[in-house]
Amino acid sequence: MIATATQSVYDIKINSLQGQPIDFQHFKGKKILFINVASKCGFTPQYRALQELQDTYKDKLVVIGVPCNQFGNQEPGNANEIQEFCEINYGVSFLITEKVDVKGSSQHPLYAWLTNKSLNGKQNSNVRWNFQKYLLDEHGGFLDYYFSITKPMSSRITKHLK
Repeated sequence: MIATATQSVYDIKINSLQGQPIDFQHFKGKKILFINVASKCGFTPQYRALQELQDTYKDKLVVIGVPCNQFGNQEPGNANEIQEFCEINYGVSFLITEKVDVKGSSQHPLYAWLTNKSLNGKQNSNVRWNFQKYLLDEHGGFLDYYFSITKPMSSRITKHLK
């Protein structure tokens, strides 16, 4: 499936880590924060802060982790291993998608939309490493993106949620 300029993020299809289709339309009215995640990265402890962000702003925000193994092979696990790691080590209960490519020739349509101004209408970007964050508004519009070093509870992100 190829993302197109007339396509809304709500039209993009992706499955959950358990293989069930995720319908982004269910999140209309809330901001969405997408993060490409990995279990064996120096930024992996951000899982805890991402869960705190989800818990703190659950009425206004949906946090969605997107596992990716494109940066240093830091997400080698299968779906069960990823799920178990996140729950046991960080108490993660926010939504996690299937493992996808966030860049390159096999880039998932979600990340094509997030990183391409011609699709998101706002800004081009490159996913540089694990735990890069993309924030969308309540209507699925692109708000901003944040590099891995930006902590989930940073005022750069939370100012959009207050």
